[in-house]
Amino acid sequence: MRLSRLLAVIASFLCFSATCFPQSGQPSFYSVPPVDAPELAPRGSYSVGVRTLDLVNPKQVDILSVDPKTGKAPLYDRPLRIEIWYPASIPAGAEERTYYEAPLPIPPPPGAPKTFLTAGKALRDAQPVSGKSFPLVVVSHGYPGSRTFLTYLTENLASKGYVVAAIDHTDSVWGDIKPFPSTLFNRSTDQLFTIRALTEQASKSGNFLHGLLDAANVAIVGYSMGGYGALASAGAGYSKDSILAKGIPPAVSGLPPEYSEGLLAASPEFAARALPNLKAIVAISPWGAQPPYNSWDAEGLAGIRIPSLFIVGDQDDISGYQPGVKPAFDGAVHSDRCLLVFENARHNIGGNPAPPEASGSFVTREYFEEPVWRHDRINAINQHFITAFLDLYLKGDQSRRPYLHPAVEKSNDGKWPLSPGQNVGADFSSGDPQANQTVWKGFQRRWAVGLELHCVAPK
Repeated sequence: MRLSRLLAVIASFLCFSATCFPQSGQPSFYSVPPVDAPELAPRGSYSVGVRTLDLVNPKQVDILSVDPKTGKAPLYDRPLRIEIWYPASIPAGAEERTYYEAPLPIPPPPGAPKTFLTAGKALRDAQPVSGKSFPLVVVSHGYPGSRTFLTYLTENLASKGYVVAAIDHTDSVWGDIKPFPSTLFNRSTDQLFTIRALTEQASKSGNFLHGLLDAANVAIVGYSMGGYGALASAGAGYSKDSILAKGIPPAVSGLPPEYSEGLLAASPEFAARALPNLKAIVAISPWGAQPPYNSWDAEGLAGIRIPSLFIVGDQDDISGYQPGVKPAFDGAVHSDRCLLVFENARHNIGGNPAPPEASGSFVTREYFEEPVWRHDRINAINQHFITAFLDLYLKGDQSRRPYLHPAVEKSNDGKWPLSPGQNVGADFSSGDPQANQTVWKGFQRRWAVGLELHCVAPK
């Protein structure tokens, strides 16, 4: 290892997210929220292991090699690298400690580091816990992105009793980006294949997932293009009138019958492709509903029949809010759904904060950060609500429902009156109007601001 790389590794542990801890020499971790986090954000009771798997989806259409004369395309075996976090047994003397390396999303200037490191609170290749099985959560990054871009969430959920599998979507990862049609064409297919492949592995005695993975209860968490894929994986059929549908030749060989004009069209066959063990989706800033793309019409969005949590900034300038994500949420009429809105936030509400390597470049930092919100605050709120949502719909924990159904839809309208001189400290609101608390359940007094939460029952 070159000296510069070794120093970068050391720096990633001692100065994490541009915050140093010289007294303890211990790093902080994105999956460990700050003290002002909502009630359900902190890590759970399980230690966490992490492994890297390489999967291959055979005989897929190579959409980037279409013959322009015939509209035909060859088939290829599509590789996917997966990072898996899971509840683990940590041996005596070992620590939950690793790091993840990824290319910077914006090419750095000459002489600057080309990659960055993220400190992880997980033990590489640790032994899984025995005697318990856990739901599967598949995590899908944006375009472009990385399987380690949401470690604030992946490690956090694993510590709460989930097996979490994050995909490196081929042709769509930092440092190896191919033309956009590959992402449009393969995103949902990658997600569904990953679910099937891990389910199959878990059925085999001797595989580390055997007995660990509860394959009957699965969710997808997708950010940006990952959210685009999550909606499709849940049953939303793409509109035949969308300009996206016209961007892929209609005669591509090897497509199943439900493909029309190159992309999946709204049809009963499309809705039926949603896997029966896929029980819920979380779509963070999902791309594709905004003009001029208009990926889904009313018929397509009505194909989503599983619970969904949409998360978006009302100033999203990539996926759009109104029009954009809000109409997609409104159109999912058969889904038991919630929409969490960060007021005055743009698009960067789904991933990790900017690494120290981005501190010297506005263009690189802009890729990660928000102009108004603290990123650790965004991540903690996401950890809180995604935990409540997945616990409710994958584990059947009804105690989580009140967190998703506050007494007031706008957090700024919550009340928690006190007597003069009274201070409740770090107590969390019960969210109970009968107790004179309409501050959102699980938030500290004065700390639930700048948010909206709208939930709608399915038709």
